[in-house]
Amino acid sequence: MNTHLDTSLLLHATQQAPDAQRLQKDKAALKKSCEDFEAIFVHSLFKAMRKTVPESELFAKGTATETFQEMLDQEVASKISRKQSVGLAEQMYRQMEKNLSPRK
Repeated sequence: MNTHLDTSLLLHATQQAPDAQRLQKDKAALKKSCEDFEAIFVHSLFKAMRKTVPESELFAKGTATETFQEMLDQEVASKISRKQSVGLAEQMYRQMEKNLSPRK
């Protein structure tokens, strides 16, 4: 019976867990960043589409209305990127995930 304990194996095993946790955190951060970028992109699409709509005299246009529309567009763009993605975030994530690897 071999009772010799190789401490280098134990050290290697303990170093693996933090790397795996770090990799999972990096993946989660990358996913959030991709979703945030998609939200910014969708928001810019909304802004461009709003410019094409002619102004109506039915509703008064003021600073408060513009601020509300801007905030509403930001929130809708954020919800779209998180819940009903247009696919940009997923493609970016797949492409950049390849660069994430555990350090050895």
